[in-house]
Amino acid sequence: MGFRTRVIGYRRAAGMRRQFMTGAVCFLVCTVSIAQQSQPGAPPDAPSASKQSQTAPQGNNALKSSVDFVQLLQRKSLVFPDLATARGPLTSWDKFKLAANNSVALSTFGAALVGAGYGQAINSPSGYGQGGSGYGKRFGSGMARAASANLFGTFLIASALHEDPRFYVKKDLTFQQALKYSAARVVHTRSDSGNRVVNYAGLLGPLAGEALANTYWPTQNRGVGSTFARYAADLGWKFGGNLMRQYWPKVNRTLRLAPPAGESANSAPNQP
Repeated sequence: MGFRTRVIGYRRAAGMRRQFMTGAVCFLVCTVSIAQQSQPGAPPDAPSASKQSQTAPQGNNALKSSVDFVQLLQRKSLVFPDLATARGPLTSWDKFKLAANNSVALSTFGAALVGAGYGQAINSPSGYGQGGSGYGKRFGSGMARAASANLFGTFLIASALHEDPRFYVKKDLTFQQALKYSAARVVHTRSDSGNRVVNYAGLLGPLAGEALANTYWPTQNRGVGSTFARYAADLGWKFGGNLMRQYWPKVNRTLRLAPPAGESANSAPNQP
């Protein structure tokens, strides 16, 4: 009886974790939909959604909601919403909207998919097991951890400390210089006034997200050591993401993913 009770308890706990992670992702999607309704028109690097809005059926609420969601995502770069497209500082509301956009960006989905695949290969965390269920749990936890890091870092800490959480592309860098700049941007960022400051939002946001993850991470894989191991991996992902952001305007022009007029990232300040 004792063993059977433990098995039932484990299954219930696993089910609760799945529901929590699914609910967290759905909550973020809904939050983005509400938060972005008042956002102004698309910056130059984003495809125009005006034609879609003209042809969307008004009578079908479900279809209209889907079209609205696609449109508001298109108002920012689908891959890297945090690429700087203007010189002015962001308000706290802007930082909240940026955190929401980052949480559902294609780069976030891609990182969660790859991270879940790697975790599946090395069976980490071991408490999630294998198979489709294990992969789904790893993917869900990756999305939830990214959302938490954005909530704490991009929004709360950046607002409290008046930091600019956007990434500013530097022009005409060699690959070696781009590597150094991408690494430096993990540690330093711009303040709202344009000065170079310690990137507390980028450093402490992921740590807070990983600490929160211990509430739904498998019991046997929690603890200080596991938390800081995940945090170190997060900083590595951040460095790689910065390097991709640095080259994204060139990729965008080459693949013609958006109208070439007014390349936004390259027109941004060449700092820090």
